[in-house]
Amino acid sequence: MTENIILEINHLKKTFGQNEVLKDIQMTINKGEVISIIGSSGSGKSTLLRSINLLEIPTAGEIIFKGETVLEKGYNLPKYRTHLGMVFQSFNLFNNLNVLDNVTTGQVTVLKRSKAEAEKIAKANLEKVGMAEFIKAKPSQLSGGQKQRVAIARALSMDPDVLLFDEPTSALDPEMVGEVLKTMNDLAKSGLTMVIVTHEMDFAKEVSDRVIFMDNGVIAEQGTPEALFENPKEERTKAFLKRFIK
Repeated sequence: MTENIILEINHLKKTFGQNEVLKDIQMTINKGEVISIIGSSGSGKSTLLRSINLLEIPTAGEIIFKGETVLEKGYNLPKYRTHLGMVFQSFNLFNNLNVLDNVTTGQVTVLKRSKAEAEKIAKANLEKVGMAEFIKAKPSQLSGGQKQRVAIARALSMDPDVLLFDEPTSALDPEMVGEVLKTMNDLAKSGLTMVIVTHEMDFAKEVSDRVIFMDNGVIAEQGTPEALFENPKEERTKAFLKRFIK
């Protein structure tokens, strides 16, 4: 299994002032795996994601990417970040650019692709998420669900080894949630490596290879969707799931 490990996280901690948000996190992410991270607000889920891609610098611990220790002095952090795509709650699109330019800009500036190559890749990924007909539209002309699908196409266009989703449906109206989840479901089936922080329990149950339940800054329990949702071992997992699963 070792050659399949993309990321290994050891004894990861993150403290904000006196508040220890992540406590001794241990996890691996394997190639082609879909991992959902669930838990109450404030349990550390989003901080874990932001620490993995170093939007937050961990207070302690190590992140090993394809056998190399990322947090060691001299490691090329900007290059590391290009291997991790991130889809945010709030889309983070450039409002002054149209859809096509939103998806090509990162490719041209960060990956140094030619404009023609970047546009070809962008169009293919916009097609994949059902947004090909909107390439000339500005974000202000799109619904929340459409914006999020553009954000997913943008992340895909950077050819990431792992795609991280931070509650990608939490800012959406209920009727738009389905279109984004369908897009993510299709991506999961395509073999993409994905780590998804979500409160959509049915979705987590359906698409995940593994589900991680976080509570109070630790991984309290993890396992297959069947094991975690149908036969949780920890009392705090049971208490959390009782609120969601009727």
